[in-house]
Amino acid sequence: MQEFQGGCLCGAVRYRLTGPLRDVIACHCTQCRRQTGHYSADTSVPLDAFQLERDAALTWYRSSDQAERGFCRVCGSVLFWKPTAGARISISAGTLDGLTGLSIAEHIFCKDKGDYYEICDGKPQKAEW
Repeated sequence: MQEFQGGCLCGAVRYRLTGPLRDVIACHCTQCRRQTGHYSADTSVPLDAFQLERDAALTWYRSSDQAERGFCRVCGSVLFWKPTAGARISISAGTLDGLTGLSIAEHIFCKDKGDYYEICDGKPQKAEW
């Protein structure tokens, strides 16, 4: 069974993942852009494959009726996106330790992307989800 670890910039939040990770989905929606300053690039696992090891500084923000976002209140690292109904959690791919073997699978909410960049990787682009 594959195992991955990751955490925030300051180390106040650490997590462990087991099992295969979903390839990365790049989300260009307005909320992700505002939270990250660009776009989010997230992998995902079932909730039962996700374990917090250190969470003293983890804060959840209810960003909509459908989801909440987890971040470190000490260093500000964007860590998680979780639907309010569902059995999966998305993890910011850049917060994983070491090599992951992941690649971008697709881009979503491309209709909301910033006008200062182009998506040129040849991956599928969806106007919404």
